[in-house]
Order: sequence, then structure tokens, then C-alpha cells
Amino acid sequence: MLIQFAAAAAAHGGENPYGLMAALEQGGTIAWAVFLILCGMSVFSFYIMFTKLFEQQKIINQSKRVRTSFWNNPSLKEGAAKLEKNSAYKQIVDDGLVAMEQHSKLTDPVEAHDWLHGSLDRSQAAINSKLGTGLAFLATVGATAPFIGLFGTVIGIYRALIKIGSSGQASIDVVAGPVGEALIMTALGLAVAVPAVLAYNWLQRRNKGIAEDLNAFSNDIHGYMVSNGAVKPKVAGRPAPAAAAKPATPAATKA
Repeated sequence: MLIQFAAAAAAHGGENPYGLMAALEQGGTIAWAVFLILCGMSVFSFYIMFTKLFEQQKIINQSKRVRTSFWNNPSLKEGAAKLEKNSAYKQIVDDGLVAMEQHSKLTDPVEAHDWLHGSLDRSQAAINSKLGTGLAFLATVGATAPFIGLFGTVIGIYRALIKIGSSGQASIDVVAGPVGEALIMTALGLAVAVPAVLAYNWLQRRNKGIAEDLNAFSNDIHGYMVSNGAVKPKVAGRPAPAAAAKPATPAATKA
């Protein structure tokens, strides 16, 4: 967004003496530093947003396939073998199977329920932690970008006051440049912060939904393992068993 804005401003820079490029040239090193910092924040914010959206959508698609086909397999190993190699759901199943194998090697007696529950929780926490990487940067950008733009605004106002003091008059041609620079820096700070805040809240909400699905799947795996396959969730699309027909009640005979 900022790069396109800068390119458009550069294209018309010769026609508008109070445009972005003119303001940056008048502002000097500080104005350029603020502008480049905000551009870097904007680029990395959009990069994180699109990469996280792709990562989240991949797990959401995996969840749909798991609900429709995973529990149709005769065993967890066969079901896990049919999942994608780097699937988050495959990681949970594999970690659960490893935990069951490790439980038989423990010298200190620990209930299989507790051991398996802890292992699945660690697996799920690792996936959630990976999904949350980068979101702290979006939160930081949303919180600091307006103040970075405000810093450029303060410098612009300061330069305007210096020009007023040196010229002895407050005519519009003296203060228009520095004041325009100050307003542009404020606008740039908001233009960087608002998308970052919106992306952070949106991605956090999607992560929460994914975490709920992973937790439900983890509980299903846990129940399946501790019951030796007796407890199994309902598979989407599987027809419900028909209810047994009740025998007809004979009509009462009249005396």
C-alpha cells in the first residue's frame, strides 16, 4: 500500500510541490528514516498476513478431510498413513501412537490415561505455537506505527516553527511544506497500523477456531486409544443404523 502510494506520489512529484516526495526531501534524514521504517513494517505485515492465511487454510482443509475419511480406516496407523506428510492431524496421531509405545517402557507406574493426555496436549500446544508465530509482530506494528508516524509529525511541526521564527512571519508558503509533511507522516502511520490490527484480530480468531478443532480431534484420539477402539466418533456422511421395528401390539379382544 505504501509502496504504491509512494510510486504515485513520485510520478506527480514534479507537479505537486507539497506531495510526498517533496515532503521527504524537505524533511531530510529523519523523514526518510520514518518513511522507510513504516514501509518495512507494512511489507512484513502483509507478508505475515498472507503466509498465515495460507497456513491456516491448509489446516482447515485437512480438518474437512479428517472428518469425512479418517475414521473410516480400521486402525489409527492406517488412517495416519493416508494423511498428508506434514499434516497437523497426522502429527497428533503419530504423537499419540508414540506415547502409547513409550508407556509400556516406563519403570515408574503412570496411568495410560494421564500419560496419553499429556502427550496429546504437548502435541497440540506445539501446533498452536507454530500457528501463532508472527502474530506478535502484527500486534507490535499496530501498537507502534501510529507513534512512529507521530514522531515524523512532531519533527514536521518543529521545522514549521523554526521557519516561522527565522522568517518572522507565519505565511502559508512558509509553513505549508513542514505542516504537510507532518500530516503525511501521521497518515502513513495510520495506514500501516490499521491493516496490521485488523489482520491480527482476524488471524487470532481463525487460530482459535483451528485450536478448537484440534482439541476435539485430540479428545477423539484419546478416547479411541484408551478404549482399544471401542469409543469412536461419528463419521460424517455415514448413515445412521435403522431402528429395530417394534412388534405390533395385539388388539384387545372384547369379552
